Amino acid sequence: MSALCQKQIPALQQMRPFRSPRHRACDRGGWLIFARFSRPRARFEFANNAVIAQHEGQQTLIIRVANARHNAISRAHARLWIIRVERTKEGEQLRRFYELKLDRSDHPIFALSWNLFHVIDKNSPLHGLIASDLSDTDALLVLNVSGVDDSSAQQLHARRVYSWRDIRWHQRYKDITSVSPQGRLLLDYTKFHDTVPE
Repeated sequence: MSALCQKQIPALQQMRPFRSPRHRACDRGGWLIFARFSRPRARFEFANNAVIAQHEGQQTLIIRVANARHNAISRAHARLWIIRVERTKEGEQLRRFYELKLDRSDHPIFALSWNLFHVIDKNSPLHGLIASDLSDTDALLVLNVSGVDDSSAQQLHARRVYSWRDIRWHQRYKDITSVSPQGRLLLDYTKFHDTVPE
C-alpha cells in the first residue's frame, strides 16, 4: 500500500473482496482499503400538535420545531403545505395541495427551537375554515425542514405530517424559556409538546 493511500485514509481495514458500495476504496497492489463514510442523521424534533391561536393580533397556525443535535444547522429552510380532498364539478374526488406561506421560512443558524407561523388571513387556504371543515376534507399538514449540518457540511432533511386531528384550536404552546441567575437563556424541553388554552 502506498504512503499516499495511508495518508488519505488512516486507520483503515484491509479486506478482499470488495463488499459494499457504501465504502470507499483505495486500490494498491491488489489490496482494497475501505473507509466507511457515515452520513449525519437529521434530528429535528417536531411538536406533537400544531396549534391555531392569536399571534400579533391575527389568527395564526403555529408549529414548534427543535434541533435535537448538539451542533448548529445553517441555512435552515421550512415549507408547509395543506393537502385535502376536494370535489370537482363533475363529482370526482381529488386530493389537492396548497402551500401555506410562512412568516419566516428561513433560519440562518438553527441551534435551539424555532416557531413557524402561518398567518390565516384572506389569502390563506385556511381562511374562514373551522375544525369540522378540515375533518370533512380529511386535511393533512405536511412540513418539510432542511438545512446544512455545520460539522459535516452535509444536507439534512426531515418531514412531519399532521392530520386534522393533530391540530389544537385556540391553544398555544407552553413557554419553555427561562433565564438562569447568570443571565443565560435556558430551554425546558420537558414542556416542548405542552399546549395551554389561549
